[in-house]
Amino acid sequence: MGRYRGPAVKISRREGINLSETPKVQRYMERHPYPPGHHGQRRRRRPSDYGIRLREKQKLRFYYNMSEKQFRNLFVEATRMRGATGEVFLQLLESRLDNVVYRLGLAHTRRQARQFVSHSHIVVNGRRVNIPSYRVDPGDVIEVRQRSKDNPHIRASVEGRRRGKLNPWLEFDSEALKGRFLHRPAREDLMVPVNELQVIEYYSR
Repeated sequence: MGRYRGPAVKISRREGINLSETPKVQRYMERHPYPPGHHGQRRRRRPSDYGIRLREKQKLRFYYNMSEKQFRNLFVEATRMRGATGEVFLQLLESRLDNVVYRLGLAHTRRQARQFVSHSHIVVNGRRVNIPSYRVDPGDVIEVRQRSKDNPHIRASVEGRRRGKLNPWLEFDSEALKGRFLHRPAREDLMVPVNELQVIEYYSR
């Protein structure tokens, strides 16, 4: 199963949360607080335990904009690492380059961040990287490529994000368009709207 490429509003309404974390999607969901489609407003049956776990897994996968194969492989890697599997899994997800670019405020959404990385607008430790799944390590410096610093979409995103609070595991210079990945985030610092324990149970069944 590949990455979801359909409308962000549609998948957010289906899962019941604002997966793209944008004001536009949030406003639409508030006006239409029910799943999309002709039968969206009908009363839904109580989901099974398996259905609940599946939906949590899908929420997390769509939240980070990943394919099922990538997502599962990363989970398997997390199970082999030291520490609580759920927290380690989220840390690996947060360490993806496309997600770090988004968290720094260089893109409005993770989809846009993925595009910026794929189009070689991003440099890591002075080296151009065009792989969205690239693993960022603590201490790595992430910046916009010199010839891309006047990109209007990047500038607009940074200007809009200046009013927001930066995550404690990152630092960012909005003038130089340069940031640093300080350390992997602790679970209590992550406001991810998903119960990762349900995801672990889904893959452990």
